[in-house]
Amino acid sequence: MKIGAYFKDNLYKLLSFIICYIINLLIFLAFKVDRSVIVSSSLLYVICFLSILLIPYYRKKKFYTDLLANIASLDKAYLVLETLSKPEFYEGELLYQALYEINKSMNENVRLIEEHLQDFKDYIEMWIHEVKIPLSTLVLMSNNHKDQFDKKTKLQLKRLEDYVDQVLYYARSENAEKDYLIKEIDLSKVIKNVGLKNMDDLLENKIDYIVEKVGVKVLTDSKWLEFILGQIINNSIKYKRNIDNSYIKISVQDKKDKTILIIEDNGIGIKESDLKQVFDKSFTGENGRNTNKSTGMGLFIAKNMCSKLGHKIDIESVYNKYTKVYITFAKNKYYDVLK
Repeated sequence: MKIGAYFKDNLYKLLSFIICYIINLLIFLAFKVDRSVIVSSSLLYVICFLSILLIPYYRKKKFYTDLLANIASLDKAYLVLETLSKPEFYEGELLYQALYEINKSMNENVRLIEEHLQDFKDYIEMWIHEVKIPLSTLVLMSNNHKDQFDKKTKLQLKRLEDYVDQVLYYARSENAEKDYLIKEIDLSKVIKNVGLKNMDDLLENKIDYIVEKVGVKVLTDSKWLEFILGQIINNSIKYKRNIDNSYIKISVQDKKDKTILIIEDNGIGIKESDLKQVFDKSFTGENGRNTNKSTGMGLFIAKNMCSKLGHKIDIESVYNKYTKVYITFAKNKYYDVLK
């Protein structure tokens, strides 16, 4: 709260004081009052005026200074009311009450929006589960009656199943704490399950699925990790190069304080200009624009889920040579391992 701005805002009081002082001075002169009395009364008049003007300023200054400083320092400025003491001057009380009513109204609206959003998420999850039943039946039929389903139909069913799973896990990742369960799992089992699920695509695209020694245990949620790996494997398949020795290689670096899972392929890679954005929502990059196969959501959801699980995911690539994805699992003694 700047004193110059305060005086400017109270300019009308200053003008009123000057007019009253001139009138008072003229009265003194008309009645031939002694000069010493005029000087003394004028000085007293100025002191009284400055006191009337400055005392309210210093009373208000702390409240408004704290208000502006707290707003600037808070990530969520609407919580500023919680940081302030109730002011002891009338204007401040009015402002404080107004902020309280605004905050109360906003919280009520936010609550209603969150309830509607949660209802929508619940409906989406329910709808996805209902859709997965006939979809799984179609996939099973396509595997059991291969003569009645051509490769293109099976491919579209697989893509549809992947997109449905993607929507389901995206919805769940927003309320992750209700769905995941951290416990010690064997990485080899998860990697095997992902390979089996993508076996048809791997065979169709003539991609070798190479799994090195990965019998390491980590703390994670196996169901979520399978989905994350599935998104990475799908990308490797989707962006393979037209070469004879295409492969996806999975290996593990087990260190003292962490375990790093490495998924490597020799596909078309990612351009350096796109690398920083591959985890951004809906980012497809050069590869997505060229192939028209990408939604830009797979790696975004994978990154989001890794963050929820406490893992770190990084990517390294050289265009037209290789892509490596690293998932780092911390070895944290503060985790409660569920047997």
